[in-house]
Amino acid sequence: MGTSGDVAYPEDGETHVHRVSLAPFAIDIHAVTNDRFASFVEATGFVTDAQRYTWSFVFGGLLPDDFEDTRGVANAPWWRQVFGADWNHPEGPHSDVGGRGDHPVLHVSFADALAFCEWDGSRLPTEAEWEYAARGGLEGADFPWGSDLEPEGSHRMNVWQGQFPMENSESDGFKGTAPVDTYEPNGYGLYNMCGNAWEWCSDWFAADYYQQSAAQNPTGPESGEQRVMRGGSYLCHASYCHRYRVGARSSSGPDSSAGNLGFRTVALSS
Repeated sequence: MGTSGDVAYPEDGETHVHRVSLAPFAIDIHAVTNDRFASFVEATGFVTDAQRYTWSFVFGGLLPDDFEDTRGVANAPWWRQVFGADWNHPEGPHSDVGGRGDHPVLHVSFADALAFCEWDGSRLPTEAEWEYAARGGLEGADFPWGSDLEPEGSHRMNVWQGQFPMENSESDGFKGTAPVDTYEPNGYGLYNMCGNAWEWCSDWFAADYYQQSAAQNPTGPESGEQRVMRGGSYLCHASYCHRYRVGARSSSGPDSSAGNLGFRTVALSS
């Protein structure tokens, strides 16, 4: 696990490269979709954190030009607080997931993901399981297919092309999210382990965890303030967030939600 070299973020703790061994596990071939999450909501009447709080963060570039001014994030002004934004209205009350049933569900907090897993009979992957799955059998590569971002000029994941956050050439074919099975799968048959939407893991986050990680089946620190999220999203760009790599780490508060954050599950028996 981990990354060495200039592309790594030492402040995230990813540069302590180390080996771990894992028990067998079965992970979804792609992220949970809007259709799958809708089945959960229909069966249970579940209300997400974003719905309870009545707002979530939306990337400003996906909002209409005449959208009302709303509060932004100080160090990331491209994120806008949008009232009425939730999993079923990804860009706010003027939007819906029609035609996006096979896209990753978004605006899902860690707590929302746990509730889905309880209904589904599954669980979230540990950070170590996620990274093992994302690597697809390769060792030391930056991406699920190797170390070249665009091998032979072909796009292998949905991230930002152009000058972030003002210009997106969409040369990978997408302005926002893509269907969960877009692009070629990795060596384990898994889709979009990097790019498209960040994915929750079960671990608490600590930047120094790798230095004290268990050698077998690590599950993260015993406590913390933020949970691990992995994989990057359609908004990642090397100019400001080069975390769309299999070894990169990030985190967010358990009740946080945003228009680029989803999850995938692991079979409960594993």
